[in-house]
Amino acid sequence: MQKLLAFLVSKRHWILFILCETASFVLIYRNNAYQRNMMLTSANMITGNISSISGAVFSFLDLQKVNQELLERSSMLEMEVIRLREQLKELSLDTININPVFLGDTIISGTYTYEFIPARVVNNTTSYINNYITINKGSKEGIRPDMGVISPYGVVGIVMTVKEHYSVVISLMNTKLNISCKVKGTNFSGPLSWKGGDVAYAYLEELPTHAVFEVGDTIVTSGYSAVFPPGIMAGIVESYNKQRDDNFYSLKVRLATDFHSLNALCVIKNNAQEEQWKIEKGGDEE
Repeated sequence: MQKLLAFLVSKRHWILFILCETASFVLIYRNNAYQRNMMLTSANMITGNISSISGAVFSFLDLQKVNQELLERSSMLEMEVIRLREQLKELSLDTININPVFLGDTIISGTYTYEFIPARVVNNTTSYINNYITINKGSKEGIRPDMGVISPYGVVGIVMTVKEHYSVVISLMNTKLNISCKVKGTNFSGPLSWKGGDVAYAYLEELPTHAVFEVGDTIVTSGYSAVFPPGIMAGIVESYNKQRDDNFYSLKVRLATDFHSLNALCVIKNNAQEEQWKIEKGGDEE
């Protein structure tokens, strides 16, 4: 108690100054309309700025939740497109129509059953010859090696290594990766691969010279493998030229996915993948 009293006595000049200043502001506020309005206006401005800043902070903190919701909606729309494409394909073939079933995050359509697993990028490289992407989903969420990976804009790569909570994806920005693609609306297909250099471009090769296409045509996945469904966007034809033997075209493709800004991705799970690979490898029938 004595120490408190001694402190107050030692600071008595400052305490008296603060009391006088407070009393002065109170008298000015009560007896002068102009100063009162100015104080209220300033207080409102300060309060408004604080509210604006706090709102921006809370909005930023809420972006992760919003982005996750958008990714899930994008996945659902992508699945719906695949469902409709498969249904049109079956109808055009004039075969027995098996109506596709759409349940939650799953498409059951004819031969294939696809699931989309949302994931987020935690590491991504683009400056090397062989680049990889790390995502925050693993075996616990049902991810396995050799599953296709896409962004909201197009093809990204294929799952290579899986742990319980994380997976490593071999990026399309990797010279070791080829993805079977075709010119949209045709059956002319070939391997799409990156040759190094500019990450905005890849090359679709081995298209026969009688293939019909134009600059500006869309390149999509062919569906000739068990990794990607047919029709997933890959890019746009920028230019083309003949390969060395003059029997095939090489198409320069501007990629739909911006690999510098990858964030939200989806892993494609084909539940019929192992069955297809088994029969293609000449596995025994059950």
